[in-house]
Amino acid sequence: MHELTLPPVTLEVGLRWLDLVGILAFSMSGALLAVRKRFDLFGVLVLGCVTAVGGGAIRDTLTGQTPPLFLRDETYLWVALLGAVLAFAFGERLARFERTLSVFDSLGLALFAASGALGALNFGLGPLGVAFAGMLSGVGGGIIRDLIANEVPEVMYRRDQLYATAAAAGAAAVYLLHPHVTPFQSQLGGALLVLLLRWLSRQGWVRLPVRRLPGG
Repeated sequence: MHELTLPPVTLEVGLRWLDLVGILAFSMSGALLAVRKRFDLFGVLVLGCVTAVGGGAIRDTLTGQTPPLFLRDETYLWVALLGAVLAFAFGERLARFERTLSVFDSLGLALFAASGALGALNFGLGPLGVAFAGMLSGVGGGIIRDLIANEVPEVMYRRDQLYATAAAAGAAAVYLLHPHVTPFQSQLGGALLVLLLRWLSRQGWVRLPVRRLPGG
């Protein structure tokens, strides 16, 4: 049985497209929250872009790739702006769907956790380093988004919906898959695991334990 491999050009294009999809998803997530908060157009663009590139900037800083990719390749900023504009233009329609924001957020989380893990692997980090870098890459943009919008960061309190834990698990999956498949396949596999864990936790089938102190 032969391992499925992709030509280098196809591989590079595939990884780039995954990154761009993550940028678009996180941008729309941040921009939709800004629309909900009744930010003006500038505020929507800022929150969308910061959400989109925040996780990638953390990823690149952790793995020694400076300046961050979004400054070296402005395509990422253009895609972030596109996502924010789409959210601003169609936010009222999108807001009718209760889970729209969560879907975009989960997709961005998954793709950035996986790409962060791949970047950490290329930098030579071990399993814990890969999981940590992938987790921060995934949750960084969302934390920045929530803080700017004066929200408690979701990663801190949503025990009934796995978030940072899902990102770390997806990053760990990339580490485990990497020796056996192509980088594109390992990144895709890690991202799918994040989405699966998010879905399972939303159904109430997986959650983290909470320790309650007397009188708490």
